[in-house]
Amino acid sequence: MNSKRWLYLGMGTLTLLFLGLIYAWSIFRTPFGEMFPDWSISQLSMTFTISMIFFCLGGFAGGIMSKRFSIRTRMLISAVLLLIGFFAVSMVKPESPGSSLTMLYIFYGVFGGGGVGFAYNGIIGTLNKWFPDKIGLASGIMLMGFGLGGLVLGSIVNSMIGSMGLLPVFKILGIAICVVCVLAAFIVKAPDSDESAELAALAASVKASSGGSAKEAAPVKNYSAGEMLRSPKFWFFTFWVILLNSAGLLVINSAANISVAYGGAAILGMIVSLFNGAGRIIAGNNFDRRGRMVSTLVNNAFMLAAGILLALGGMTNAYIFILCGLVFVGLAYGGCPTITSAYINKAFGPANFPTNFSIANFSLIPAATIGPMISSALLESAGGNYNTNFYAIIAFSAASAVFWVLLNKASGDEK
Repeated sequence: MNSKRWLYLGMGTLTLLFLGLIYAWSIFRTPFGEMFPDWSISQLSMTFTISMIFFCLGGFAGGIMSKRFSIRTRMLISAVLLLIGFFAVSMVKPESPGSSLTMLYIFYGVFGGGGVGFAYNGIIGTLNKWFPDKIGLASGIMLMGFGLGGLVLGSIVNSMIGSMGLLPVFKILGIAICVVCVLAAFIVKAPDSDESAELAALAASVKASSGGSAKEAAPVKNYSAGEMLRSPKFWFFTFWVILLNSAGLLVINSAANISVAYGGAAILGMIVSLFNGAGRIIAGNNFDRRGRMVSTLVNNAFMLAAGILLALGGMTNAYIFILCGLVFVGLAYGGCPTITSAYINKAFGPANFPTNFSIANFSLIPAATIGPMISSALLESAGGNYNTNFYAIIAFSAASAVFWVLLNKASGDEK
């Protein structure tokens, strides 16, 4: 059974690597802008916003359907949605910019974002059942794959666009992502009742050997979605993660420009993406070993350190501080989705995890709105200087620390 679950985890991570291309909209934005010069920057940016909204909605739909449909059925549905979405995008016409923009919104935003959210929820919801003893590590590995999808595959896609053009690449991507989802559908499965019992015993044994009790190995209660939404600790955690994600998004989309502005190379802006992946593993391992209280505190400290280091770099114009600050931004921002997955599973129980996790992921929408909006306003008021963004990271980190304290109080003895 042990080798089986690691095989499933490997397949799930590979699937999420391909699904993570939905985050690589920046690769496609410039070619689309060149193909459709009448489209404004805000119209192009709206594509990504729509895809993120339907990513959350797709995950929610997948969570609800998890009670009735197997992981195989849900992954096959995702494969069809993504194939239709990417293939339809390949059929936009430069001579029809109005209808083509609508097609892009529908098929990249709705079908692509929704299909990715649907598969994302299915993979994480299923594979977390195989790792009750290593929930943080398993979540971290899977989410590392998702977070690095754009970085690992992005350069390949960029090269393909340069050699064969934008629209043919969407056909190839549609087929490739569909094939990977179909493979996952026939390889990954949920544990049966005997395997679930064996896994629960393993988790209890691991907990007991590390100084805990068998009782602590399982959640006290499996919360329904309604019960979770009525729980103060859910809302304190949600505001904590929104604030940290917003802090990270103050600079993540401008990492390359920040690097250049303070004397570095644009390529070094990718340091955020690299440590975003590393942060997911670190946070997961931390959660397994130290629990929610310590892992969230460390993540909060990473973002606060990022703000302080970036502010020092801005004040002294010392690039080493900027570089180190970007490293800590990546670590903190990457840790948030892993901690979210592990915490929702542990605090609110595995029985309704797919639905509860999809609800928790709606925190991405306010964060994706607040961070970039405040960043743009601060940059404009400061005449393009990033220092005020760096100060805002410190403020957001301090505010999130308040919700960390409130979460601890609401959680009682829960670690």
